[in-house]
Amino acid sequence: MTMPDQPASPQPAQQRPHGAARIGIGGPVGSGKTALLERLIPHLHARGVDLAVITNDLVTQEDAERLRRTSLLPAARILGVEAGACPHTVIREDPSLNIEAADSLDRAFPGLEMILIESGGDNLASTFSLDLVDWWIFVIDVAGGDDIPRKRGPGVVQADLLVINKTDLHPYVGVDLPRMVAEASAVRGGRALLCTNCRADEGVDRVADALCAAVLRR
Repeated sequence: MTMPDQPASPQPAQQRPHGAARIGIGGPVGSGKTALLERLIPHLHARGVDLAVITNDLVTQEDAERLRRTSLLPAARILGVEAGACPHTVIREDPSLNIEAADSLDRAFPGLEMILIESGGDNLASTFSLDLVDWWIFVIDVAGGDDIPRKRGPGVVQADLLVINKTDLHPYVGVDLPRMVAEASAVRGGRALLCTNCRADEGVDRVADALCAAVLRR
């Protein structure tokens, strides 16, 4: 199945004093953030990107441990940050824990080009502070309902790239996928939007392309 999408030119990353580009991945619980992260790593490796990952959880390092078990990256390149509060606190109101973790990766790996920072599961109001990231992705999924774009949450509207995941489920959950894509494109004013089925690795290559074009200029 060809994934319907409305890609737009990625927004240019801001020039920042740190080494690696810092990329946020946020979205509601269960939307597929970790699945996207796991699928992205091989695609970015295939494009020659030197990368590391930071995962956020409330009071555990569950996602970091899960990622280490995949052996997609050396364990030293995967850091877990425990938010200890609402997930958006450490990516927006006070991102100092994530900034410190990213700085430590920059110091440990001088050739690092990209750090993927996965937020803990949050809601449609979740956004990333630009003190933390250069560019960010917001992930929603069709199982959450095709009314999500119409709710115009800040994550849906403001993210540099919106990913609509689990497109394979739309016939089973009564979602009109083309309409959902069209409404998402409308509320975003033509900003980048891509559809994925992360479990089947469909559309993830386009997300990797968008990342490389936006923050690495390649």
